[in-house]
Amino acid sequence: MPASPFRLERVAIVMMSAIGDAVHVLPVVNAIKRHSPGSRITWLLAPRPGALVRGHSAVDEIIEFSPRDGLSAWRGIRRSLRSREFDVVLDLQVALKAGLLTSLVNAPVKVGFDRRRARDLNWIFTNHRIPPHPNQHVQDQYFEFLEALGVPHEPVTWNLGPWPHEAEARRVFVATLPRPTVTLVLATSNPHKDWIPERWAELVDVLYEKFGLRAVLAGGRSARELAVQETVMRLARHTPHTTLGVPLRELVWLIDASELVISPDTGPLHMAVALDTPVIGLMGYNNPKRIGPYRKYRDLMLDAYGDPGENYPISPEHREGRMARIQVADVVDRVRLWQARYAEAR
Repeated sequence: MPASPFRLERVAIVMMSAIGDAVHVLPVVNAIKRHSPGSRITWLLAPRPGALVRGHSAVDEIIEFSPRDGLSAWRGIRRSLRSREFDVVLDLQVALKAGLLTSLVNAPVKVGFDRRRARDLNWIFTNHRIPPHPNQHVQDQYFEFLEALGVPHEPVTWNLGPWPHEAEARRVFVATLPRPTVTLVLATSNPHKDWIPERWAELVDVLYEKFGLRAVLAGGRSARELAVQETVMRLARHTPHTTLGVPLRELVWLIDASELVISPDTGPLHMAVALDTPVIGLMGYNNPKRIGPYRKYRDLMLDAYGDPGENYPISPEHREGRMARIQVADVVDRVRLWQARYAEAR
């Protein structure tokens, strides 16, 4: 393996954002540990994704930080970081708040994105920027940081779990689920990425009657998610099992135990990829070439982002109003494809 141009004994990761982003960071920390087993990796991230990765074998320390808590949170993180020293910090989050946090980390090397891709003046807080590169999948963008460190990223591994110490709790949790299970992720943090609630209800019945799959509803307990759940429960003839609001580690167990996951563009979609559970991705608002399932299950994805025959570029641009294009029949076609290609392997 090539030698790294930087010391990697003490590595800090700045990525406070969403669940999907946290999943994309896992192959990065795994690669660093594989290349430099003696590295100590400290990850600065928000409490919710922190609950997902806490206990991961490649993450030595998690420092939770929530910018939403205001000035007191900034004062607290400054005190926490004041006495710590690192060899390198990787600023993987292109936002002003991530840049400000990177500025508080005591490290001689602060690696960030090139100026074009670093939004909100994020680039001014780093002193070593990865070279400019055409837009590509978010996961591959994070691997550019490994290239800067001289760390190979293959093989790509997540090790999201279930972990050995969770075996008994997972067994008890899975025993409460209907079998065989199809997990339906009802909503996202952005209504533009959500599917139509009535279509979820129709799909629940089709999955049960034509494929023998028993639906489990997954997600958080936001007002919008609860409203979708109420619609599904009211309209579906075959009442689904619901797990809305379960802790994230239990969501890992649910996805791992499922035959199939059907999800819009949100964290559980990427969790399913990491867990090697077949997933039908419902994509319309964000560019699926940039944030769709990574390497796996692209054949199951429904792409409402592009127009028929359109060879669109990889870009961060959004397209509103596209999710309504996805019909129940389209999803059923993908379920048939799953049945033909992947069902036996589960």
